[in-house]
Amino acid sequence: MSQTTTQQLTDPFASIKIPEYRNLMMGRFLFIMGLRMMGTLAGWWVYELTNAPFAIGIIGLSEVVPAVSLALYAGHVIDKSEKRSLLLRGVGAYFLAALMLLLLSTGKATLHLSNYQIAFGVYAIIFCTGIIRSFTGPVFGTVIAAIVPRTLLQNATTWSQGVWLSASVTGHALGGILIGNFGITSTLIIISSLVILGFICMFQIKHKPPVATITEKKTWESVKEGLRFVLKTKEILGALTLDLFAVLFGGAVAMIPVFAKDILNVGAKGFGWLNAASDIGSIIIIITLTLFPLRKKQGRTLLFAVAGFGLCIITFALSRSFLLSFCALLLSGIVDGISVVVRGTILQLNTPDTMRGRVMSVNSMFINSSNELGQFESGVAAKLMGVIPSVVFGGSMTLLVVIVTWFKAPTLRKMQY
Repeated sequence: MSQTTTQQLTDPFASIKIPEYRNLMMGRFLFIMGLRMMGTLAGWWVYELTNAPFAIGIIGLSEVVPAVSLALYAGHVIDKSEKRSLLLRGVGAYFLAALMLLLLSTGKATLHLSNYQIAFGVYAIIFCTGIIRSFTGPVFGTVIAAIVPRTLLQNATTWSQGVWLSASVTGHALGGILIGNFGITSTLIIISSLVILGFICMFQIKHKPPVATITEKKTWESVKEGLRFVLKTKEILGALTLDLFAVLFGGAVAMIPVFAKDILNVGAKGFGWLNAASDIGSIIIIITLTLFPLRKKQGRTLLFAVAGFGLCIITFALSRSFLLSFCALLLSGIVDGISVVVRGTILQLNTPDTMRGRVMSVNSMFINSSNELGQFESGVAAKLMGVIPSVVFGGSMTLLVVIVTWFKAPTLRKMQY
């Protein structure tokens, strides 16, 4: 190994020094911040329109159905497509969705439409973003691998997660603050501006042509090949399955509007900070892991982190103090950040370039869509059990998933990279 390569591996800023990667990360920050503000706004808006916790769960279902349904096909398309154009088309489509929400929030719309008609319109637009996301989400991972040398993928993955989480916490916090101070329409104008600025940054990326071999394969054959790879790679399958069920049952974030408005009585601003708490914790641990990456026993650490997440969710459910609730969510973000970095690194290091689109799409089915499925599950559970018991149940199920995984997936438990 050359001295230059050794210096790169020990330099926590190695991937950021690549100009193209830097443009991608700046664009991703602005884009994700806008999307997180959109998600925060949609939950608050629909709850204000309907005053029904179950209605919040429908938001997640509206996005997850198209995202999951198209994920495998999207992976095939990503692998055979020019990555830059696909990414830019997806970001542009999100901009159009933000404009549609903006039109729905105007005085003319509220004058001619009932609250439930507006809520239905929000669901329809979120359904469209689910279609867009099935393509846009996975393509980010493929572009990273096309820009950054393999030796720097762990560093680049950690930075990418840090950028995503930084944008997420900023979007959550600003979303609540802007809604509280300026209203929904003004917030949507800012969201639209952030998305288009992200588009401009990512426009600077060079073309990323497809790998030649994938273009020769039929769609179904290509899809099956990607699925087979994930199913036979036990480290990837174990990490994805663990996170799927943990997020599915531990999705307390979906009920934060209810806790903020009706249980803790902290209003829109408090709602924004509670939404941001877990992401603040994740940022803290991402910075730590960037400077001091995990060197061994990453699989065991992943399992302990998910168990800690479940305990934090139970604490949040039982709390009646805003400070304790904020701290519980903050700590949940710290342990969740650990699992995100470990899982993301496993995925990047174990996936060949010819399959990145398909494997990232399977990842989006397991991970990204589990958030929306968790949101729907939380809405259903809240309707059946009540809000607080449903969140306690979710945290308890997360702990059960970890215990089962500990004994049933020894390969994951013993894994290290």
